[in-house]
Amino acid sequence: MATTTMTRSRQAEGGRPPWMNPPSPLVRGIKALVIALIVITMLYPLVYVIAMSFAAPEQARSGVVFPTRYSLDAYRAIFNGGTVTQGLQNSLFITVVGTVLSLAATSTLAWGLARTRQVPGAKAVLIMVLATMFFGAGIIPNFMLIKYLGLLDSTWSLIVPGLISAFNMIVIRNFFQNLPEELIEAARIDGAGEWRIFLRIVLPLSKPVLAVMGLFYAVGYWNTYFNALLYINDSEKWPIQVVLQQYVLAGVAIPGAVVSPDQPAPPGVTLQMAVIVLATVPILLVYPFLQRYFTSGVLTGAIKG
Repeated sequence: MATTTMTRSRQAEGGRPPWMNPPSPLVRGIKALVIALIVITMLYPLVYVIAMSFAAPEQARSGVVFPTRYSLDAYRAIFNGGTVTQGLQNSLFITVVGTVLSLAATSTLAWGLARTRQVPGAKAVLIMVLATMFFGAGIIPNFMLIKYLGLLDSTWSLIVPGLISAFNMIVIRNFFQNLPEELIEAARIDGAGEWRIFLRIVLPLSKPVLAVMGLFYAVGYWNTYFNALLYINDSEKWPIQVVLQQYVLAGVAIPGAVVSPDQPAPPGVTLQMAVIVLATVPILLVYPFLQRYFTSGVLTGAIKG
């Protein structure tokens, strides 16, 4: 009762509750300091890795904390070797092809399951899809399945098993269900079939959610590591993440990684940091192009038919 009376008196004096008043300069300074420390803590490892990848050989060998002279020798040596380049090409193929096929399969399945009244057996299929989110076959049954399908030592073994994510399918299905039903019925009255409605109306309206789910798929395919260790034995088919593990964590020397035959190989630390940069930067460059779809998706989801 006393607290309620004090709050009401403060509201009467200031016109608004105490928690809505602007903080004092001391509080704002403390908040700014904490945020600055968090930003520095998160950015320093990234900046250090990038800087060391460009460090001059003599500074890298001296063990400096942060280089002041820079060189492109590490990147020249990596691209001359060809192993990392092949890994980047493999990951790029897996990411692009896998993302396109996954979006096509997931959106098609989601559209069928979003229309449970029109599609016979849609509820049963939906239950089976949801069951995959809670129950997994295990490593050995999955390995035997890939073997019997003839996908061992093939890049398709990294695409086909994860072609459809149950979680992503549920998200797209919920987005389809929130589309204006009047628009679908109007197209059907005009004589449009299911495929035409799906391709000409549903997919164009679903660009935000497809962009977000495509980003999720792309990140998953680009970071493929464990399945590649299980299913891929040929080093020429390794994705970049396995190459990263072999030449950074395991400390294996990158074959052919020299700037020129008459120059010594760059220090191992600069080669390792350069591989990390090459494995990280490509997928980071995708985020700025899809950022606007996140906001657009929120606005589109708020529109009611």
